[in-house]
Amino acid sequence: MAMQPIKFYQTGTFTVGNRLLAPEQRSVQASVDRSNSLNSGHRACQGCGEALGARYAVDAAMRATDRRLIAANATGCLEVFSTPYPETSWQLPWIHSLFGNTAAVGTGIAAALKVKGRQDVRVIAQGGDGGTTDIGFGCLSGMFERNDDVLYICYDNEAYMNTGVQRSSATPAAARTATTMAVGTDPGATFGQGKNLPLIAMAHEIPYVATATVADLRDLEAKVEKAMTLRGARYLHVLVPCPLGWGSASNDTIRLARLARETGIFPVFEAERGEVTAVTKIRRHLPVEEYLKPQKRFAHLFGKPGRPEVIARIQADADRNIRRFGLLDEVEA
Repeated sequence: MAMQPIKFYQTGTFTVGNRLLAPEQRSVQASVDRSNSLNSGHRACQGCGEALGARYAVDAAMRATDRRLIAANATGCLEVFSTPYPETSWQLPWIHSLFGNTAAVGTGIAAALKVKGRQDVRVIAQGGDGGTTDIGFGCLSGMFERNDDVLYICYDNEAYMNTGVQRSSATPAAARTATTMAVGTDPGATFGQGKNLPLIAMAHEIPYVATATVADLRDLEAKVEKAMTLRGARYLHVLVPCPLGWGSASNDTIRLARLARETGIFPVFEAERGEVTAVTKIRRHLPVEEYLKPQKRFAHLFGKPGRPEVIARIQADADRNIRRFGLLDEVEA
């Protein structure tokens, strides 16, 4: 994407290939001025994608607003591991709401700031996929419909991880959870169920919708900063692998997020007013097996006898994403 000029592997805080980066090219986390909004001492699991995504997203929002930011946070993993009473890892005004009303709380904060004439203070609301796609869906749709001046960030780990890995409407087809067990003729989550929240957000024709992953943190930062330059309702959907719920190695979090993008399972794009404006192309197209095999939640699809027909359906869904968003260059397609 045009917003990502650095092409080399980042080997140090301010360097790429042992070359000192100019200040304007450094990521938020590579700057000594970072706010550390989600500070150390929290109790996230090793390899937690959500902790990483939230740290980068909120610090980027803090830089974009000159640290004039208020956050509303749904009940869920992010709230539980960061605020065990009476402690907190948050270094900004932060309000814990219920599981399903974070968007409404963010709306209320934005309305109060408007009444007070504080246009300089901005609002973000954040939650997991359960609090976003399920329990909080009505409040979020209302926020979109009213075009309230809030950036809503969904950290999607594809199940209710905090309460025991139950299925949410963001759980992918065939995935094993505590409520979609790998038994019977159709093991795992059922095909055809669930919600695609980025597309639903686009249908509201709000000013900005984007997806991102923790595999490309500079892209995540850039999208947050762009969102904070806009007014009205904005939605950012971030894929954050969960080693505990996915049954993956804690050191595979970034790898899995990258594979989700490279297989087409998770398209990365931007949209404005209901129209896709930019996509992150797949650099090396891979079969979905590369993404599924490292996760125990899909273990029942492999081995003996295996479920090649189910894998083929997952591949078909990924191929549909590739066609829908134009994720491959024409030569590769």
